[in-house]
Amino acid sequence: MTRHFLRDDDLTQAEQSAILDLAVEMKRDRWGAKPLAGPQSVAVIFDKSSTRTRVSFHVGISDLGGSPLIISTANSQLGGKETPSDTARVLERMVSAIVWRTYGQAGLEEMAASTSVPVVNALSDDFHPCQLLADLLTIREHRGALAGQTIAFVGDGASNMAHSYLLACATAGMHVRVGSPSAFSPTPQVVTDAEQRAAETGGSVLVVTDPVAAVAGADVVVTDTWVSMGKEDEKQQRLDTFADYRVDDAMMAHAADDAVFMHCLPADRGYEVTADVIDGPRSIIWDEAENRLHAQKALLAWLLAANTASAATASAATAADN
Repeated sequence: MTRHFLRDDDLTQAEQSAILDLAVEMKRDRWGAKPLAGPQSVAVIFDKSSTRTRVSFHVGISDLGGSPLIISTANSQLGGKETPSDTARVLERMVSAIVWRTYGQAGLEEMAASTSVPVVNALSDDFHPCQLLADLLTIREHRGALAGQTIAFVGDGASNMAHSYLLACATAGMHVRVGSPSAFSPTPQVVTDAEQRAAETGGSVLVVTDPVAAVAGADVVVTDTWVSMGKEDEKQQRLDTFADYRVDDAMMAHAADDAVFMHCLPADRGYEVTADVIDGPRSIIWDEAENRLHAQKALLAWLLAANTASAATASAATAADN
């Protein structure tokens, strides 16, 4: 069975840890691994604008010995005449993996169900799992083991980032808190899924409306833009709604004395976070941004190896049956 990475809990705790271990090694020896030598091509498809995702995947695929094929849906048939499943069937004949930054999660699921090469969610409206691998790598670098750490997300709890923090951090055995207005709570099914995963890993999940209760004593404080792509017409309403969820020095004072601050970027300075925090000594956002490169390289290498092993097992089983 082909392994894909469409949401954070597609990985077990052990698999997530293995990918992070591999990312540490690839960061130490950046050009040592060449699983895409050939060069093999990886299709990287963009429905949405991007800086970090585009650069990190382009550079990362090149580092791995491959050729990044950057595709804009504005200049392709995907989303127009052609379905995700038909596109997947075409691409799998030519590329070794498909990376897609898109809107609806359903399109990713359709594409993954229709191809024998790994499909990676580079961002959807529901999840941003590649970002979370980078975030977990960054937390490991600055705070050591992930299990038992407390992470607090404040802001739009219904966002893709909040959903991914719930699933990825619960998978890592962390204590995840989300502080958001009740009208912007995380999707209930995602909360349920995160609670189930936390029960397996020793983590925990807490969703509250009080941002101070979320941040109190936390080891890591994170936030994200209040006005995501596609929500621009709601800007003023969102600014008013989230005003009490701004991460400033007063908010950070409720966290642990050695707490760090993270933001996936781009940041709307003065809105969800103040300049004093994002540029301050607790901020580790630039390491976080760099780690997109190393975490995504490790993910691609791990998926390619897992699928090669799965294919070999299936072939051996077929041979034995014959």
